[in-house]
Order: sequence, then structure tokens, then C-alpha cells
Amino acid sequence: MKQVAVVILNWNGRELLERFLPALIARTEPESVELVVADNGSTDDSLAFLTQHYPSIRTIALDRNYGFAEGYNRALEKIENEYVVLLNSDVEVGHDWLRPAIDYLDNHREVAALQPKILSARDRSSFDYAGAAGGFIDRYGYPFCRGRIFDTVEKDGGQYDDITNVLWASGACLIIRTEIYKSLGGLDARFFAHQEEIDLCWRIRRTGAKIVCYPLSTVYHLGGATLNMNHPQKTFLNYRNNLLMLYKNLPRKDYSKVMIVRFFLDYLVALQGLLTGHPAHAAAIRKARRDFHRQKKQYGPERKEYTLPEEVFRKSIVYQYYLLSRKKYLQLFERIQK
Repeated sequence: MKQVAVVILNWNGRELLERFLPALIARTEPESVELVVADNGSTDDSLAFLTQHYPSIRTIALDRNYGFAEGYNRALEKIENEYVVLLNSDVEVGHDWLRPAIDYLDNHREVAALQPKILSARDRSSFDYAGAAGGFIDRYGYPFCRGRIFDTVEKDGGQYDDITNVLWASGACLIIRTEIYKSLGGLDARFFAHQEEIDLCWRIRRTGAKIVCYPLSTVYHLGGATLNMNHPQKTFLNYRNNLLMLYKNLPRKDYSKVMIVRFFLDYLVALQGLLTGHPAHAAAIRKARRDFHRQKKQYGPERKEYTLPEEVFRKSIVYQYYLLSRKKYLQLFERIQK
């Protein structure tokens, strides 16, 4: 059996497969890596395209669209390789993108998962929004990255080329030990899509295992290929899943205070949406909060007391970004050390 399985979850992505598979095949070692496309019930000709042009790629055909989380869980039930790479269909891998990262995991058994440096496929001099050079959250659950805070995306000037511990690795290109993925139950299928990788990584950190960004490897992410960033459904899933993640993972002593602040911050964003002509997004936030309160009951038995990981930023990123104009990760880092 090959050491690594690279699994692409595809849904009606024939054009993306045609565009990005050639580089993946050319830049991946066939001796040690198995390429797999798990099709999430596509209605286009994705499977026919693969059969005709890439018969050597293993396909796993799911009977319907299970979403990102459950789609990967079902696909990985059929994966027994030591490592698995969750790779978005809209990612172009760089040269020598995988072997050094796998060697790092081989030599650092305390590390459960890692991500490469993720740059934008639209502007290769800039970081990608979804992952950049490794992810964190602030005390109120707002995700940010080295290289991207809210909508401010930095240029890559080598400022984040050090290997560092992070709270979460991006699902755009997540390299993880298969045993750990399965032992934790994989991605939370109840999330359907969005922030499920942050939740999984937080659960990994609760076990004491580490997650790193390994920027010596680089990939390029197109982004927004499945659901446009400005789509109200994306707003709904991000807000609801973020609140569920906090309910699952926050220590009880922190939970109530965080939820009070989040109530006001969430509705402040909703009000901004109304005032700026985006009522659908305001409605999506309200719907997300309602759905969170409805769904959180099922997570009660799963809640346990854990120490907050050190990678959680203990301050408010909203305050730092909007009131103090600290819009780059290094500005936050320098302030933390003083």
C-alpha cells in the first residue's frame, strides 16, 4: 500500500479537474502516493471525464451530495494509507509540494496534521484567504491567519516562511495522519460545510497533538469555486458552525462570557448588513443563531472540560483590527510579546 492518499472531493467540478489535475499528477510521486477522486453525487460528466482521461486515478462514487464534511468522512472510510491529504479540487500544487511535508511528519510524531503555505491562484504574490500561512482564532471564535485577517490579505514576502504551530490547518490542503482522523470521527458531518476543519483541528489539539504550517511546501488556491464568498448560505454556515464549534470546544468557564459578547457582535454585523443594503446576509446571521440554539442540544453529551489551547489569541481580533488598525498578523504578534 502506498504511504499517502491524496483525496479530492468533487461535486460538479469537471472543469476544475481538467484544469488542476495535470499539475497534481506531474508534481506528485506515483511510487508513494495514490490519487483519489471522491465524487459527491455530481450531475455533470466528472466521472466520465475521469474514466476517459485519467483511468489510473481511483474514484469513489458517492450516491449524493453529502457536503464537504460527510463527503470526506464517507470517502475516507475506504482509505487505509498512513497519511491522507484533503485537497480541494480548485488547488494547483507547487513543485515538490508533498514529499518534504510527509518527511516532516515522519520525523515529528507529535504533529498530527499540517498545511502548506497557501497562496492565491489569482494572484500568486498574495496569500490565499482560506488558510494563508496557518490559522488561529481569537477569544470570541473569529478565525484569522498568518497572512490574512478578516478581508485584509497580505502579500507573501517570506515573512511567514518559518514552520510554526497553529490552531487550525486549512481544509483546502490538509495533510493528516489517517489514524488520527478516524479516531476522532473525522469532520463533523452536522456542519455540512465551512469551519469543519477548524473544529477538527481544535479537537486534535485537545488530545495534545500539534498542528503546524509547513511553508516550505506551497499550493495555490482558486477559492470560491463551490460557493461564492458573498453568498448568504455561506454566511449562514460560517456563523452557525462557528457558534457550534465554540459550544463544543470552549471551556465552560469561558463559554457564557464569550456568548454574551458574540450576541452583540453578531447582531452588530447583521445591522451593518441592513444599513448597507445586504438584508439577505442580515437574515442569514439571524437564521444561523436560531439554528445554533436548536442544534446545540445534541452536542451536550460531547462537551467535556478542556484547557484552552495556547494558539487561541486571548484578545479580541475585532478590537485589534477595527479600532487599533492592526491588520497584519505580525503586528499582533509583536504586541503580544511586549
